[in-house]
Amino acid sequence: MCKCNFYYLFHTASMADLQNISGGKAELQPEAITDIGVLASKKEPPAGYYIVAQTTDGFDANLWKDSIFKSKVTRYLCFTRAATSKNKQLCNVVVDVKLIDLKDCLPEGFTPIQDTTDTQEQALRKERLCVKLVPRHCADMAICNMVVQGKSKHSLTNYTFIGELNGLGIWYQLGKVIKSQDTVLKTSSTAGVAR
Repeated sequence: MCKCNFYYLFHTASMADLQNISGGKAELQPEAITDIGVLASKKEPPAGYYIVAQTTDGFDANLWKDSIFKSKVTRYLCFTRAATSKNKQLCNVVVDVKLIDLKDCLPEGFTPIQDTTDTQEQALRKERLCVKLVPRHCADMAICNMVVQGKSKHSLTNYTFIGELNGLGIWYQLGKVIKSQDTVLKTSSTAGVAR
């Protein structure tokens, strides 16, 4: 199990679950993601959001790197499994994410992430990250985890490649959707930094 999954599990699992994982008996599946965003700073995430601050190989996961000059602009992927202002009752889950060129037409059923969640600045430079939300009761599978891959170009097991942004690969993992909102509310946890 990679460090990023263990860190997530540490923040969301009970002690009994962690004992099962360390013993190799069971592995928890994270809840479905209910919103995805881009942040200008990794210092203070919005309440309930996880920040993908590091790549799978331990480097900074800044999606706005300037290759020639050291840029003062930073962008980090973030996501939540909790209710948000756009998704108050956890009715919707993210089922697909696409990375498209700014000039490309928006895929049907997708919503672009145009501004950063924290500062309302332009989210990405030349591309748009687009998400597709569907009602929870209509989805069997949804995105349950997102990671950013750095220098390593190996395929990630059980993850789907979205695209590459400034030399960093963006990947997501699908999982089964828990239909009961009560279960989701009971198992939601505090936010942190996803690694």
